[in-house]
Amino acid sequence: MNENEISYIVRKCIFNVYNKLGPGLLETVYHKILIYELQENGLDVQSELAIPIVYDGKQFDFSFRIDILVEDKVILELKSVKNLEDIHFKQLATYLKLSNKRLGLLVNFNTTNILDGVKRVVNNL
Repeated sequence: MNENEISYIVRKCIFNVYNKLGPGLLETVYHKILIYELQENGLDVQSELAIPIVYDGKQFDFSFRIDILVEDKVILELKSVKNLEDIHFKQLATYLKLSNKRLGLLVNFNTTNILDGVKRVVNNL
C-alpha cells in the first residue's frame, strides 16, 4: 500500500472513533482507541515509537516519540486541543523529516467537525 491508500483507511478509522466517542476527551483516550480501530482494519501500527536524533552523522542518546506510525509509512500526530497552532504543523513536519517519512496526518479530536480536524502534512524528501 502507498501512503495515500493508507491515509484513506486511517481517515475512515479516525471518523469512526470520532463518531463513536465525540469531542472533548483526553488525547490518550483517542490514542488507545484509534490504535485498536487501525489494527481492526488490518493495519500494522506502532505506538510511541522512539526515533533517535542524528545530527552531523552522530546519533545522540535521546529521541523524539511518534504518536502512531502506520504501516511504517504514515505518521499520526494526535491532539485534543481548542485550536491547532502553527507549531503543531511544524512539529509533524520535523518528525517526517527526521524519520524520512513522506506523509503525516495531524489530527485534532477536539473539534465540532472532524473533517476540519484532520490535516495532511507532506515531506517532499
